[in-house]
Amino acid sequence: MSDREKCLKNVQRYSFAVTEAALFLDTHPDCSEALAYYNKYKKLCDEAKTQYESKYGPLSISSDANEKAWQWANGPWPWELAANEEV
Repeated sequence: MSDREKCLKNVQRYSFAVTEAALFLDTHPDCSEALAYYNKYKKLCDEAKTQYESKYGPLSISSDANEKAWQWANGPWPWELAANEEV
């Protein structure tokens, strides 16, 4: 697995944890343990996104990586051969 894939897996892993915690908090809003879990994984998710985007570009159109220059359309598109090669 390439470094890019590992970084993306971390983003996905932490994003999943954040989403699940948020759904739990919807039905258990006073659970301090769940809120601490949410905050922990939200921070880890934000760090993982920042790490990925600093190396490989924005993950979404609303990414902070687009602040200095519009990078969303840079790089190969998914249907281009280069998008399917190791970086």
